[in-house]
Amino acid sequence: MAPFTSLAQFREVLAAAPGCDQTARETAEARNDRLTKPLRSLGRLEDLGIWVAGWQGTARPRIDRPQIAVFAGNHGVTRRAVSAFPAEVTAQMVANFQSGGAAINQIARSVGAHLTVHAIELDRPTADFTEGPAMTEQDCVAALATGWDAVEAGTDLLVAGEMGIGNTTAAAAIATALFGGSARDWVGRGTGVDESGLLRKVEAIEAGLAANPSARQDPLDALRCLGGREIAAMAGAIARARVDHIPVILDGFICTAAAAVLARAVPGALDHAVAGHQSAEAAHRNMLLQLELDPILMLGMRLGEASGGAVAIGIVRAAVECLSGMASFDEAGVTG
Repeated sequence: MAPFTSLAQFREVLAAAPGCDQTARETAEARNDRLTKPLRSLGRLEDLGIWVAGWQGTARPRIDRPQIAVFAGNHGVTRRAVSAFPAEVTAQMVANFQSGGAAINQIARSVGAHLTVHAIELDRPTADFTEGPAMTEQDCVAALATGWDAVEAGTDLLVAGEMGIGNTTAAAAIATALFGGSARDWVGRGTGVDESGLLRKVEAIEAGLAANPSARQDPLDALRCLGGREIAAMAGAIARARVDHIPVILDGFICTAAAAVLARAVPGALDHAVAGHQSAEAAHRNMLLQLELDPILMLGMRLGEASGGAVAIGIVRAAVECLSGMASFDEAGVTG
């Protein structure tokens, strides 16, 4: 069970989370320097392997049980026609995930990851944030707890993803509240809206910020007032991974918005996370720059569903296999 019943307690739990194991990290760095290769010849793979070592607490890490957790929620702001698809698509796509027919099912299988799908009160959308908070504190805490409890025992690498018609608008609203600028700086086409759809998204975000002034002062209030249940659940899962020393690969724009709430609420809260990819959603690059995250992949993806982060599992796994499985010069009898 999640160890919090309020946003204040959630912040305290996150702030109390321990950092990585520096001894394991330093031992992994020393081992990496003795492996049978020229120094730095594996480039960023070396950094990724050492990063996993620090969070797993061993100089020879393994990735045996990666988990992809996809959360789904519906948004009241969709009544403002901010999406190219109707809200019913959320539930229809959840059924597609559950039957194995979505892109994330194929990607999860290809990288050997266990996929879990969590639909959160799809029959009860969040409130329209242009008129007031999207969620009560109770609703937001419940969604955070759903994400927290979704992380399975034994998971050694986590990717969180989402499905929710209207959630690029919610993510852009959160980004505007956290990082400043205008709504136009953060909106994108999402599911493929036209120019008039983009304008409606801008107008909705501006109205949402006006209706929820506390969102600019407190990152957790930004999540509560402007976010959705699936966004809060991703934040809860990423926070649980931080507490449990599980490395995290972030997905695209919406997942990064959820993670940004944690980073702004508690300094260092994303030290256990890397950006799996840079989305084609226009503002994702700027958000990654704000968070000082360097994406592993740039494939022009903008699907969500954890798809880009899931593809990066293969890269991180390769990094770990090289660090842990390669022989050192002494072990191989090779002159260093």
